[in-house]
Amino acid sequence: MEHEISHRPSYAQLTLDLGPGESVRSEAGAMVSKSPSVDVETNAEGGIFKSISRSLFGGESFFMNTFSAPDGGQIQLAPALSGDVQHHDLDEETLYVQSSSFLASDPTVEVDTEFGGAKTFFGGEGLFLLRLEGTGPAFLSSYGAIDEHEVTSDESFVVDTGHIVAFEESLSFDVRKVGGLKSTLFSGEGLVCEFSGEGTVWTQTRSPDAFLSWLIPKIPQRNTTTTTN
Repeated sequence: MEHEISHRPSYAQLTLDLGPGESVRSEAGAMVSKSPSVDVETNAEGGIFKSISRSLFGGESFFMNTFSAPDGGQIQLAPALSGDVQHHDLDEETLYVQSSSFLASDPTVEVDTEFGGAKTFFGGEGLFLLRLEGTGPAFLSSYGAIDEHEVTSDESFVVDTGHIVAFEESLSFDVRKVGGLKSTLFSGEGLVCEFSGEGTVWTQTRSPDAFLSWLIPKIPQRNTTTTTN
C-alpha cells in the first residue's frame, strides 16, 4: 500500500494506491474519491458491542468502511476538520489516540476503546481512549498542524488536553490543573496532561474545544418568546 499526503498541513488529503488484493479500513464519511475498481463494504467493525463502545465512548462512527481493490486501484480520504494527516507504521505495538483523530488503517490493525480511568474524564478526553494495536500502517488526523515530541526519562512533557492527537503506550500520564485556582479558571488553559517516561507524543496546533468556546457565544440565539393577542 503506497500513500501520499497532499495539501498539508491545513487541508491534508490522503491518497492510497492499493495493490491487487489490498484493502484499507477508514472512518465512515472519510472518502473523497475512488477508482471504479475499488469496492466498499460497510460493517460494524469488531462486532456490535465493540462498535457501540467506539461510538459512545471513543467518539468514532458506529460503522467503518473497508475499501478493497481486487485488481488494484486508488482511493482518497480526508478528515472532517481542516488539518494535517500523520502516517504511523505500527510494529506489534499499541498507540493511544484521542477521539476523532482516527482516519484509516490496514484492516489487520485492531481499533478498540480502553478505559483510561477518571483522570481522562476530567482531562476532557472522555473515559475512553481509542487503542490502535497490531502491525500495519495507520493514519491519524488533526485539527491544525501536527507536531511530534520525544519525551525522555530526564524531563516530563506538559500539553493542554485539547491539543493531544496520540501518544505511545510506553508513556504514562497524569492530568492536573495548569496552576492554581485562579490560573485554572481565568487563564483559558483549563487542564493539562503531563507525560513521563520514554516515547512520542503527537500534538495539534488547534483545539476543537477552544474553537467551540470562541464560536458558540457568537451564534445568534433563537428568540423563544411568544406573544399572545
